[in-house]
Amino acid sequence: MKITAENIGKKFVREWIFRNASFDILAGEKYTFVGPNGSGKSTLLQMLTGMFPASEGAISYIDDNGKPVDEDQWYKHIIIAAPYLELIEELTLRELVQFHSSFKPLKNGISLEEFEDFIQLSHASGKLIRHFSSGMKQRLKLGLAFMSDVPIIFLDEPTTNLDANGFQWYIDNVIKHTANQTLLLGSNVKQEYDFCDNIISVTAFK
Repeated sequence: MKITAENIGKKFVREWIFRNASFDILAGEKYTFVGPNGSGKSTLLQMLTGMFPASEGAISYIDDNGKPVDEDQWYKHIIIAAPYLELIEELTLRELVQFHSSFKPLKNGISLEEFEDFIQLSHASGKLIRHFSSGMKQRLKLGLAFMSDVPIIFLDEPTTNLDANGFQWYIDNVIKHTANQTLLLGSNVKQEYDFCDNIISVTAFK
């Protein structure tokens, strides 16, 4: 699946965050959007997911047969992990993963128990998400992103709230578990995207 951005821009009140952004996201490639804080990295990623509308320009998803995908169907093809996205805190870990997998199946038929082992949180299977630390929540979000069977993965500031062990877990898994998928990152931490060949600076869109 391909994503095409044509002269897109985003305006909040009277201020343009960025304008005239045009690029193609090709299937199976890895991309990182970089730029200083406040430059619009997160806003751009959220626009590409369909969470935010563009103030100008157009974003298109094109399937492998060259046909456009309706915007209200984009969510079926993507997964996003970001610090600002909330989890359902009234559910336990097991319940949340089961609920998630009913909409977006896990890769290779991985079981709920195997997923909990993968994110190193099997000890918290019956724990309510509201009682998770910020690092545990982030590891869960990343685990769902790595293991969901969808073509496109969005990771915004992926190692936020992770300790040294969590950071290494991310590094060990981000390449291994996204090999055949399109990956879009928003980051200012070079270690998070060292493996990425396609670097796009948001500051170029001004």
